[in-house]
Amino acid sequence: MRLRKQYLTKNDCYRAGRTIRPLGIMIHSTGANNPSVARYVPGDDVIGRNQYGNDWDRPGLEKCAHAFVGRFADGLVGTVQTLPWNRRGWHCGRGKNGSANDTHISFEICEDGLEDASYFKAVYQEAVELTASLCKEYNLDPLADGVVICHQEGYRRGIASNHGDVLHWFPKFGKTMDDFRADVARWMEGEDETVTYEQWKEYMDRYRRELGTQPASQWAVPYINKAIDAGRMDEVNGSIERPQDFVTRQELATVVSNL
Repeated sequence: MRLRKQYLTKNDCYRAGRTIRPLGIMIHSTGANNPSVARYVPGDDVIGRNQYGNDWDRPGLEKCAHAFVGRFADGLVGTVQTLPWNRRGWHCGRGKNGSANDTHISFEICEDGLEDASYFKAVYQEAVELTASLCKEYNLDPLADGVVICHQEGYRRGIASNHGDVLHWFPKFGKTMDDFRADVARWMEGEDETVTYEQWKEYMDRYRRELGTQPASQWAVPYINKAIDAGRMDEVNGSIERPQDFVTRQELATVVSNL
C-alpha cells in the first residue's frame, strides 16, 4: 500500500468535526472517467496537482470520503487519506434504516474507462491492502456481516442512498464483493504477502523513479565535477543524470570507454 495524507480541511465535512466509532468500511467508486487522485485533492509533486480548482478541499460540496485510491503523478497507484479515519464522513447519504456515515469508514476508487485490466488490478489490490490495514487497526472482521460493504450493498441494507458502485465495475474483471472480502481476509492473515513478479516490477519502477529525482550526495559532488570537467560524463543541470540511480552494464561500458 502506498499511503499519503492530505486532509481536506476546507471541506464542510471536515470542519463539522463529528467523530464515529468505526464499525465497518464502505467502498465507493467515483463514477467519472478520471483515474487521477489529484482530481479530488489539491495534491502535491508526488500525488500530482489539481490545476482547475475543482478538488474537494472547499466548502459547499456536502460530500467527503476518508480516502481516494487512484493514480499519482508518476502513473502508479496509491491512496490519499483525506479525513481522519474516525471523522464522520459524508459519503453515502441515508437509507430507510439510517446512514453508514455514522458507522463506516469510506474510500473512493478513482474510475477510468472501466476497460483497463491492469489499472483495475492495481487499484483493486491497493483497496484490498487499505481495507485490511483498517480492519486490523479497528479490530474488524472483513468476513462478518455488514463490515466490509460497497455503496450498493449499503443501499440494499437501507443505510445508504441508491448508487450502484462498485458492482457496475468489479464484475467486468471477474470480481465480486465476496471475492473482495475474502482477499482482504487473506491479506490480513499474511497469505498474500509474497510479492508477485508483476508487483516486484511495479515496486522497482517506482523505486527507480524516486532515485532518479534525488540529487547527488555532497560527498560525491567533487568527484562528479571532476568527471564532468574531464569529459568522462555529461553534465545535466549542474550534475550528472540520475546521480543516485543504478548503473547498467551498458552505461558502465560507456563510462569506461571514455577513460
